[in-house]
Amino acid sequence: MSRVVTSRKQRMPPASPLEIMMREYLRALAVQNYSEYTISNREFHLVSFIQWCQERGVADPVEVTRHPRTLSALSVPLSEEERRADELPFAALAPGSPADVVRWMTRRNHLLHNPASELELPRLGQPLPRNILSAREVEQILQLCNIDDTIGLRDRAVMEVLYSTGMRRGEVVALKLYDLSFDRGVLLVRQGKGKKDRYVPIGERAIAWLEKYIREARPQLAAEPDDMTVFLTAQGEPFSRDHMTSNVKARIDAAKLGKTGACISSGTRWPR
Repeated sequence: MSRVVTSRKQRMPPASPLEIMMREYLRALAVQNYSEYTISNREFHLVSFIQWCQERGVADPVEVTRHPRTLSALSVPLSEEERRADELPFAALAPGSPADVVRWMTRRNHLLHNPASELELPRLGQPLPRNILSAREVEQILQLCNIDDTIGLRDRAVMEVLYSTGMRRGEVVALKLYDLSFDRGVLLVRQGKGKKDRYVPIGERAIAWLEKYIREARPQLAAEPDDMTVFLTAQGEPFSRDHMTSNVKARIDAAKLGKTGACISSGTRWPR
């Protein structure tokens, strides 16, 4: 089976000084060794914020200081009614992204002063997951995987690892064969949260399913050059985070439990 080669979408040149500044800010994050996921997340929020600014004639970084609504977007989230009336996307209001880039512009003298320096950003809440699967519900989901099928066996192994270790989806998709220490009962997570390495314990049952997948299913999915990634798609490629999420979500939905969610970073959590 050969890999499917996809061409990377070319990035359009920046259309405004705000976009130029955003690109420079994102490059600075890369130099500071922020993770690709963090940089991508910051870019997502900033693009929404910049689009909102441009729709109101704010295209230059210095104009952010003179526009009252952009200032409010850096501080306190609007009410639902205010957001609908002003059409400001909620993602652009997330404390951190727009405010961080304004602070960054000020430190580099693109702005004479930070207009939001005296504003107190709201503390973000940490709500519990909406849905937590019981052990019985997890078993119901796992039993639906057809382990006689290559993809079914792979998905069973993926969910067994998630269930046993509580690893983040990005950590699971990044696992390499040489990160597995079955004799010690641990997996090595490289560059996890905060770009830190750590060992994660894994149970005997999950090890058994992982070994079965590696022995029986992975050889049918792998294609040269093999980069030793543990979990592979039907095309023989490593999973993306979103692909992993949608894959697990489909398995949960198929069980018809009346609960939505996906990997441990989403609304539904596997019990630890």
